[in-house]
Amino acid sequence: MQATLAGMPEPDRTPKLPYMDVSLPNRTLGDLTVAAQGLGCLSMTGFYGPADATESIATIRQGIDLGVTLLDTADVQGMGTAECLLGRALRGRREQVVVATKFGMLRAADGTFIGLRGDPAYVREACTASLRRLGIDHIDLYYQHWMDPVVPVQETVGALAELVAEGKVIHIGLSEPGPNSVRRAHTVHPITAVQSEWSVWTRELETGVLPVCRELGIGLVAYAPLGRGFLAGRITSVAHLRHDDFRRTIPRFSADNLPRNLAIVRVLSTVATRAGCTPAQAALAWIARRGPDVVAIPGTARHAHLRENLAALAVELSEADLAELDAVGPAHGARYGPDMLAMTGR
Repeated sequence: MQATLAGMPEPDRTPKLPYMDVSLPNRTLGDLTVAAQGLGCLSMTGFYGPADATESIATIRQGIDLGVTLLDTADVQGMGTAECLLGRALRGRREQVVVATKFGMLRAADGTFIGLRGDPAYVREACTASLRRLGIDHIDLYYQHWMDPVVPVQETVGALAELVAEGKVIHIGLSEPGPNSVRRAHTVHPITAVQSEWSVWTRELETGVLPVCRELGIGLVAYAPLGRGFLAGRITSVAHLRHDDFRRTIPRFSADNLPRNLAIVRVLSTVATRAGCTPAQAALAWIARRGPDVVAIPGTARHAHLRENLAALAVELSEADLAELDAVGPAHGARYGPDMLAMTGR
């Protein structure tokens, strides 16, 4: 707890979620039903700083205990180590969850992002490797991880459809597509979910991808709903980021932009105080109100943060609160550096 100016402890306004006796509400992504909040595994790979494998596995298992069903990772996260870690956590729990992973983003041995692949041969190769690392016989939701600028999305989805026919993949998704890519992909095989960055300070998909998905009955999975941790209010300076933290490559975390973006956190804090929750919970409650076809996948490798995130589903924001959060932003600075932003096709 933080101390007040009078030196007294601040009351704990975090909504209380029972540890085991809880039933999370469900959401529908296309033809797939999952709990209303999932769990992203990126932060378990050291992307934002050190992560402990034992704590990460325990966090995944606690999430399952609390009713989380959608577990999200990618082959590129930790150069395959995230899938291996998730596979370890799933031993004895496989039938309780929906496993989502991604293919197509390439990294060099030093971790540098170097390109995208969506050709059919690579789709099959990547799927085989992910199944092996995860230790499972099928992937519940398999995403193309950003669109290959050379290979038409129809060819990639055609290869994924073959994997569906073989029982190696159950549902197909796209990560960070444009609206036209969604339409083209959906003509080849039904797309269950589109995953895009979406939060109080990242709203671009609302005018392009979102309307197309709702027209076609495709669910939305919101990654980085806490702005890669920024919206929780614990990062107030670039100095809070380790020298190897990925966020140092993102313009909105730069020394020039981060101080200006703190205005967004101040609005979140004001709303959170009124709602009796934390700024992170206010941000998650906002995304939870985007619709019954939206599931956020905040990432964490810690028990306490997992419980805080899930408790956001119990937070009630007023129409005035929602309107105030709708009006913030946009964030100062792009959400990726120039090279990666170019890879998104945006």
